[in-house]
Amino acid sequence: MTEQKTRRSTARDMTRGPIAAQVLLFALPLMLGNIFQMLYNTVDSIVVGNFVGTQALAAVGSTTMIINMLVFFFNGFSIGAGVVIGRYFGARDMNHLHKAVETTMAATFVLCLLFTAVGLAGVKPMLRFMSTPEDVFGEATVYLRIYFAGLSGLLVYNMGSGILRAVGDTARPLFFLVLTSVLNIVLDLVFVLGFGMGIEGVALATILAQFVSAALTLVLLTRTQDIYRLSWGDLHIDGAILKGIFAVGLPAGIQSVITAFSNVFVQSYVNAFGSSCMAGWSCYNKLDQFIMLPMQSMAMASTTFVSQNMGAKQLKRANRGTVTTVALSVGITAAIAAALYLFAAPAVALFTNDPAVVKFGVLFLRANVFFLLFNCVNHVLAGALRGRGDSRGPMIIMIACFVAVRQLYLFVVTRFVANTPLLVGLGYPVGWVSCCIVELIYFFVRWGKHRPEPPPEL
Repeated sequence: MTEQKTRRSTARDMTRGPIAAQVLLFALPLMLGNIFQMLYNTVDSIVVGNFVGTQALAAVGSTTMIINMLVFFFNGFSIGAGVVIGRYFGARDMNHLHKAVETTMAATFVLCLLFTAVGLAGVKPMLRFMSTPEDVFGEATVYLRIYFAGLSGLLVYNMGSGILRAVGDTARPLFFLVLTSVLNIVLDLVFVLGFGMGIEGVALATILAQFVSAALTLVLLTRTQDIYRLSWGDLHIDGAILKGIFAVGLPAGIQSVITAFSNVFVQSYVNAFGSSCMAGWSCYNKLDQFIMLPMQSMAMASTTFVSQNMGAKQLKRANRGTVTTVALSVGITAAIAAALYLFAAPAVALFTNDPAVVKFGVLFLRANVFFLLFNCVNHVLAGALRGRGDSRGPMIIMIACFVAVRQLYLFVVTRFVANTPLLVGLGYPVGWVSCCIVELIYFFVRWGKHRPEPPPEL
């Protein structure tokens, strides 16, 4: 089989064909995959909320922001690698594409060791910093320690699937996630109901499933005969390519970490209202993450679409793809938001039957859900900008709005207006709306005339 024929069989060339169809065919498997990946932690919450207790549910929820800080930083590296690989793919530069794959995976293995050590060392200090109540602190510590001990499985899978996404393959990562998500559900029930392991059981089930997904991804990358094949004998770090990856990925990672760190402050405001409010906020955050899946998938589609077309020097097509992707993201998110607004109580009740927790979860969900339409614009435009090699712009805008504006709002409203759960919960939409306004202005001023941005790594 020729290289070109093989390439078409597993990768998607987004430099030609109908734009909306290309974006949807890329994003839909990715969206489904993200749903199943979200099931890892969500199933943990459902199991502990229904079979362990409210304190255990609050413990799992309170750890989400800490986990996200490390995972989001690594995902910035994944975004940078995807842009570089996608750019080489669009330019048909197969020699540099191969080097980029080897560099990406070699650096990933180094970062796995670093992130595991940082995560384990930071468990108690971070929980103390978030003012985690004593009735939640012990279980949260146990959950985080087990999770970080197995963090490498998640990181290796995310990077491997990022390589596949960069060349347009979202179908096989979806298959792996479906398989391992089902495994996670089974192990959750076995460890908690069968062995009575409590919160330790759901954490162990999660990391075991993540290691299986990582192993499957590595086997695929190693055995494929396509252009993105991982050759263990060639595994090394190319300095110039790694610099290009970090030029895009480091700002994206810093932005994500600082935003997640800012959300730790939001969590600390929520913690002041007690474990029922914490658990309700946890339920809302789980549902909020599901609503955000379409826009996150569309943002990844935007990054891949733009990076490939920038590599092919099709600048007008890259901008048309950005507008199309924003429209698709807003339409899909609006439909989901309407459904969740109407059925907020049953949705929150999936996690718990505690009336106080359900009340808080519904309050947060209905107050914030439609503001996510502004966040569609934020995510897709940020993805498009990174696909152009412009990662610093969205980093600065998102840090300013998601951190500075949000924290200023929370400080002012809780001290000079009223310190209520509703006003604290509205801290998220304040950041989303301000970011949407600034990012739209930035995008049209900087990119309205289709001006090319030289790839930082070429």
